[in-house]
Amino acid sequence: MKDFPNSGWAEKQLGEVVTVTKTKGGSRPLPYVGLEDISSDGTGEFTGSLVPQGDKSTTFEFGPRHLLYGRLRPYLNKVYRPDFEGHCSSEIFPMLPDECLDRGYLFHWITSDQVVEKINATSTGARMPRANVKEILQFPIPLPPLEEQQRIVAVLDEAFEGLARARAHAEANLQNARELFESAVEAALERAGGEPVSLQEMMDTGMITSHLDGNHGSDYPRKAEFVSEGVPYISANCIADNEIDFGRCKYLTLERASGLRKGVAKNRDVLFAHNATVGPVTLLKTEEEKVILSTSLTYYRCNESELIPEFLVCEMRSAGFRRQYEAVMAQATRNQVPITMQRKFTHLIPPIAEQRRIAELGVELEAKCNSAEKAYEASLKDLDDLRQSLLQKAFAGELT
Repeated sequence: MKDFPNSGWAEKQLGEVVTVTKTKGGSRPLPYVGLEDISSDGTGEFTGSLVPQGDKSTTFEFGPRHLLYGRLRPYLNKVYRPDFEGHCSSEIFPMLPDECLDRGYLFHWITSDQVVEKINATSTGARMPRANVKEILQFPIPLPPLEEQQRIVAVLDEAFEGLARARAHAEANLQNARELFESAVEAALERAGGEPVSLQEMMDTGMITSHLDGNHGSDYPRKAEFVSEGVPYISANCIADNEIDFGRCKYLTLERASGLRKGVAKNRDVLFAHNATVGPVTLLKTEEEKVILSTSLTYYRCNESELIPEFLVCEMRSAGFRRQYEAVMAQATRNQVPITMQRKFTHLIPPIAEQRRIAELGVELEAKCNSAEKAYEASLKDLDDLRQSLLQKAFAGELT
């Protein structure tokens, strides 16, 4: 039994003070809660609709006293405190606290890092791991008197509201920096003049000498074909801080890479992420003779006597270019901008001297964006550390 600094505290198994109710739901129209309807940032906010829905195959009923806990990874930190009756996915377990356990206290305890790590350790299943709820119900939970639980919840709720405001402020600063980049580049393009020209026209005139994505079908490398070193194989998730992070890439043997017919990128190619993750644009900087692209990336190879790659990167990060690919995705069911559609997009290409000036402006603005990004990441880490520190103190009986 754990010792607590305050009298009246005890330690019990979670199953002694919580009941998992599995009453079948869906027979009457009630609001439905799926895993996708609960925010993944640990705040436990509901992002779905309260419109009543009928039968959705197997569901569980819940009420305003339940805590909804998602057991399917990667949703283990998805926990929601409903204030209405409804039915939820069978991958969500409705937990009903006893009268001696405050629901808000249970919410904060089960979303603390220490408990989440223990829950992760119970997960089984290769493709879609699920937490073992029977094991979770055996976890010890520190249990102060109900009045103290309610005081702790009030303190944590107020503190976390402040942290949420600070997070929103940091996000707004980052968004402002990104919008500054887009609007400044777009304004510079407009001042520089030049008629819109499609990518296909740029290819026809030789301004773009090659435009290809990665290998599909039988040419797509299989998992067993990747090796520990060799020719780099990169995908959209290798783009970090507007550059290619080769520490994230995979590798193919020279023999396997030599057999690929396309998607062979070279130094100073402009790369555009067009599949799943859509939008990031970067300039490939490498001393490798070639780099192989996955199906999530397209390269744009410039005739540098007419088109400066650094300029094209700026132009493709502008609001005008973004609006074109967002319009395509708005009419599709997938986050994808096919290569054939990319060739219909228009670009504003000014004279070479203006390209250099805009490229220099882009470098300056990118440095400011990177600085804002680093400040944002540092702020989030500080906020997360403070949140976990408060939780740790709360369940050790040290929260004043």
